Amino acid sequence: MNIGLIAHDGKKTLMQNFCIAYRGILSKHNLFATGTTGRLIEEVTNLSIHKYLAGHLGGEQQMSAQIAQNDIDALIFLRDPMAKPHEPEVNGVIKLCDMHNIPMATNLATAELIILSIDRGDLDWREMYR
Repeated sequence: MNIGLIAHDGKKTLMQNFCIAYRGILSKHNLFATGTTGRLIEEVTNLSIHKYLAGHLGGEQQMSAQIAQNDIDALIFLRDPMAKPHEPEVNGVIKLCDMHNIPMATNLATAELIILSIDRGDLDWREMYR
């Protein structure tokens, strides 16, 4: 499966810890991330991640394009409700995920549900739509 990873600045450490905890599951899949988030995850997990530009430099748009093409099977966007103005906007990404029936988590609890569902094979139906 293709899993997208984005985190606002205030949630990057949480994303790193999430990826450490679920490294075994994540290592079986193709990972895509905005630049800074991807680099930080790679540093602590040694996972292979396809990195786009930093979110505020266009990485969020690159991820959105992949979502629009239905090339992402699940997205984890750990968002900070108090995000800074330069950080990626979540509303457009949510809309695209809704349009293409792509599961999306915006907090740790739903991120864990999605990752565990992927591991059980609950989202294998997504493979039929690519």
